[in-house]
Amino acid sequence: MQFELPHNAPLNNAILHRRYKRFLADIETNAGDVITIHCPNTGAMTGCAEPGSTVWYSTSSNKNRKYPHTWELTHTKNGDWICVNTGRANGLVEQAIRDGHITELNGYATLQREVKYAENSRVDIKLSAGSAADAFVEVKSVTLCEDGQGYFPDAVSTRGHKHLAALMAMRAEGYRAVLVYAVLHSAIQNVRPAVHIDPRYGELLAEAKAAGVEIIEVFFNINEKKIVCTGSNSQQQP
Repeated sequence: MQFELPHNAPLNNAILHRRYKRFLADIETNAGDVITIHCPNTGAMTGCAEPGSTVWYSTSSNKNRKYPHTWELTHTKNGDWICVNTGRANGLVEQAIRDGHITELNGYATLQREVKYAENSRVDIKLSAGSAADAFVEVKSVTLCEDGQGYFPDAVSTRGHKHLAALMAMRAEGYRAVLVYAVLHSAIQNVRPAVHIDPRYGELLAEAKAAGVEIIEVFFNINEKKIVCTGSNSQQQP
């Protein structure tokens, strides 16, 4: 089963010159103009921002924006598709849950976004089903790929540490706690903790699994016209 999430508007393509200052990228349009666009990704973007790659970008109708164009996708020289806009991940996972395509999360009547939980945190998605235990779901966008192997995070992530601790706290209170890896790189086949980048994250993930936090990988087919969910996979608990 699949679902399709069209982009808000048709995307345009260009060639990437460089990404810099984390939030900016210079691209060359088909007309030969070099313009600066917004990069909605604060990570290292390893392998996602190689000069010469094809960039697909959206254009905002908001006249007050300094940079009206937003980098959405990368099509690499190897032919891989990557959704670099990390803001898309939560919406994609939400729609997949609503349409019943993440089988591990079926059966809930209510879905809420950005709900306060744990200590000074907001969970990406809260699922409720009456008498059943609520499920608290954190979503992480995965784009770091090394020889078909996906890794998270792509940089040291204190935020990721905090979310794992919050999920463990909710599980200890009797709730269902779920970490969803939204795989947004077409070459990634499965996801592992990037212990070579953030050893502490790997330690906390192992603790979370042992505490009963569920890990689900959700896969998507990506191109310039649509993003299609192709299924999910639960990582085995220790």
